Amino acid sequence: MIAIINYGMGNLRSVQKGFEMVGFPARVTDDPAVVREADKVVLPGVGAFGDAMVNLRSAGMLEAIGETVKEGKPFLGICLGLQLMFDSSEEGGYNEGLKIFPGRVRLLPPGLKVPHMGWNQIEIQKEDPILRGIPEKSAFYFVHSFYVDPSEPEVTTTLTEYGIRFTSIASSGNVFGIQFHPEKSSTLGLQILKNFGELK
Repeated sequence: MIAIINYGMGNLRSVQKGFEMVGFPARVTDDPAVVREADKVVLPGVGAFGDAMVNLRSAGMLEAIGETVKEGKPFLGICLGLQLMFDSSEEGGYNEGLKIFPGRVRLLPPGLKVPHMGWNQIEIQKEDPILRGIPEKSAFYFVHSFYVDPSEPEVTTTLTEYGIRFTSIASSGNVFGIQFHPEKSSTLGLQILKNFGELK
């Protein structure tokens, strides 16, 4: 069972529907016990970093997420979900994150139109099961004003260029974070969800 964490931020139904379209039932839940019992866990999200951390903490999800990652279960963060996986964010001052990946979330540089919205390409930096069947320079749908800046370059799986080259997928072991929206990225986006669903 795939658990999609509901903490009041993001279009959870579109992520759930994406998994269902590729043959993997997914359950939207705000219950940490369900997250702990799941085979795989997804943390989607749209909105402000600080608010998201407050909501996750008040829902009792921080411990459940930590246990999921520690046990080696497949874990996927999408959009804000990716950003929350890092140590901290400069959005709204300083906010601590889940500290799954080392590094910080930063505002896209001055002079760029924000949010970065629309289709953009990925540059693959390393082989990864999440990218099975995904060609180099594939395009996906982005909507974000902040980007992740890993302090360990080896977690960067793909880069995307928008004024700067930023990490658009980060991964380590069975933990994955994606800046774009696979559920809104047509056939190739669904392939990424399928790849995650097939992880052991």
